[in-house]
Amino acid sequence: MKTKVAVLSCLMCVAILLAGYEYSRAEPKAEKPALKIGVVSIRRIFEECKRNARYKEEAMAEQEKLSAEMEKLSKEIDAEKAGLKTLKAGSNDHLAMVKGILEKQAKLEAQREFNNQQMSLKDQRWTETFFKDALEKTSEVAKQKELDLVFEKDEISFPASSANELMLTIRTFKLLYSGNCQDITDDVVAKLDADDSAKRKAKN
Repeated sequence: MKTKVAVLSCLMCVAILLAGYEYSRAEPKAEKPALKIGVVSIRRIFEECKRNARYKEEAMAEQEKLSAEMEKLSKEIDAEKAGLKTLKAGSNDHLAMVKGILEKQAKLEAQREFNNQQMSLKDQRWTETFFKDALEKTSEVAKQKELDLVFEKDEISFPASSANELMLTIRTFKLLYSGNCQDITDDVVAKLDADDSAKRKAKN
């Protein structure tokens, strides 16, 4: 009798365990929340941000000023070359003018090379600083909108200007489709412009 009771108890326990297992399998599992993903176009930020546009204008004005100085020196050299024709070849005055022309030509080339390197370095520093600020503002906007990830969304323009540019685009282009991802480019541009405006007002 005791054996029957023990066996019956065991069977009941097994039945209860199986019922619990089946229930746990049937119970719907809680779904993980979907990631909130945003996209941003760095190219558009550079093209549309007022801060970057102002830098381009200032850089262009500086470049034109330097070019004007180089043109002035070049005209002086041309004028002195024309003046050589009025002097006797080999005379002291002729040799002195030749020396002066050569010195000015060397100065012109050195100044032109220096200007090119200076502007190139300035553009590089500006791009680095602006890109860093754009990344910071992108992070701020993403946090405000509670985004989990933000991908760079670049616009491709065809045809490419060269085969090398085409291959570079293919190698660096990573985001092929963004679907319904939220585009925060306008928000980042607005933040950059607002921050720049506030800093300029503070200086004044």
